[in-house]
Amino acid sequence: MEARAWVRMPSARRLDLLDPTPFDWDDSDLALGLARTYRWGGHSAWRRPLSVAQHSLSVMHLRAADSLARGTPLAPLQALRELLHDAEEGLLGFDCISPLKPFLGEGFKALSQRLEQAVFLRYGLPRWNQRDYAAHKRADHLAAASEAVHVVGWSAAEVRRTLQIRSQPLEHDPLVAIYGGVAWEPWEPALACERFLTQLEQLKTRTA
Repeated sequence: MEARAWVRMPSARRLDLLDPTPFDWDDSDLALGLARTYRWGGHSAWRRPLSVAQHSLSVMHLRAADSLARGTPLAPLQALRELLHDAEEGLLGFDCISPLKPFLGEGFKALSQRLEQAVFLRYGLPRWNQRDYAAHKRADHLAAASEAVHVVGWSAAEVRRTLQIRSQPLEHDPLVAIYGGVAWEPWEPALACERFLTQLEQLKTRTA
């Protein structure tokens, strides 16, 4: 019997993990997948873990704030690329923690890259250039350092020494000013899904 390489999406579409196309999922599939995929191996000092959907929104808003502070507002297509920077994790339902990545091998890396390519094709995202990718990593590292301290429970010293993240953790949650709520509290999956999907639809309209 031939091995099955596809997974069924909530929309009833089939995502072929070995040969994905941009038509194998819809936006609600992606939003739900990211809302139910957890960062930090699911570890959290709160009642629930932090979703990749919530993290993606944080990175997008941090990147936008950094760009504005440098005198260049973030373009909608750039914001969309920030929002979707971990989209393949939502399609897989898996955010691999850093210590595990070296053991998964080239096959898993290639699978993730194919999914990322399908995401970029579906949403018309430009490939990263060196400058934009460096700015993205600043925002991503800042979000990670802040999550490690405020969500997972690492100390700032441990973030620098063990996680090797040099960004200084934020004190203020960038999402509170936008959505309200308790600073750094992970959202329930339904709420994370709704907020991610709303942002995705808004950015798609602005880039159409």
